[in-house]
Amino acid sequence: MDPSKVKVPPMKDLTIDNITENTILINSQGPDPRLTYCLERLVSHLHDFARETRLSTKEWMAALEFLTGVGQICSDVRQEFILLSDILGLSLLVDAIDHPKPPHSTEGSVLGPFHSHEAEDMPNGETMSHDPNGEPCLVLCTLKDSQGKPIEGVKIDIWETDSSGHYDVQYADREGPDGRCVMRSDKDGVFWFKGIKPVPYPIPHDGPVGKLLEKLHRHPFRPSHMHFMFEKPGYDHLITALYLRGDPYETSDAVFGVKDSLLVDLHPADEAIAKQYDVKAGSAVLTHDFVLVSDKEASDLRDERSKKALEALGRKVKLLNGLPVPDVD
Repeated sequence: MDPSKVKVPPMKDLTIDNITENTILINSQGPDPRLTYCLERLVSHLHDFARETRLSTKEWMAALEFLTGVGQICSDVRQEFILLSDILGLSLLVDAIDHPKPPHSTEGSVLGPFHSHEAEDMPNGETMSHDPNGEPCLVLCTLKDSQGKPIEGVKIDIWETDSSGHYDVQYADREGPDGRCVMRSDKDGVFWFKGIKPVPYPIPHDGPVGKLLEKLHRHPFRPSHMHFMFEKPGYDHLITALYLRGDPYETSDAVFGVKDSLLVDLHPADEAIAKQYDVKAGSAVLTHDFVLVSDKEASDLRDERSKKALEALGRKVKLLNGLPVPDVD
């Protein structure tokens, strides 16, 4: 931006004691109140972190090199920054703040780094996974609103690993998407498909995030699960997953995704189910009833919780489009 068009307050002789307020001041010249507020809080917390930890130049440079490495390993099929956000608990925190759920609705979980936009559309009853080593699993689900009414026409993204714990995008020689699909709920809110029984697996730990986990003496494993993402105008966007109860990593998920309400059990298909859905008797069946909330329900709850949280923090702010900005009136 042309310096002659910017009103810059005088900046000199800055010290430990006044650098924060002056950085906030110069960052507060723009027209976007939300950006101003976010930068003000970010700078405040970053500077306080440096003061509280007495951050050394060596540590500062190590952090910059770490973030550089995180960026360098990212690709079209691997998002190391999402992975970093996941293992720091930030992904789950942001989802919980931005997509609050009233009681009895389906809770959210983490997106993870391996969602893809190349999944094929499939009708009910199709086979999603073609892994010959996977244990077949029939998945029968319903979708309803908070009043118990079926929701038709919801776009549902579904993805899972193969039997070795790898997603399709992790194979350089893959011929196309597998273990993932896009479906739509029918007039009764039903969708169903054939996949494989989920297995536990490690998140990618050959990069900077994996090295950080090792330094922290944390394991990289996730419990057995299957991802779901629901989209339909008028309803709050839901990213979630179903986790197999009793998995060895149920209580130590590397990315903090497990919630009691998302734990499910597999049951063997009886003769009636086997005949109706053309599967082998005794094969695994997963059933679940998902409940979506409307945009208005989520928005009202988000505003209510935001006001309470910000009042508790003593912040003088107001909500603009559902997000806090400085209250200068």
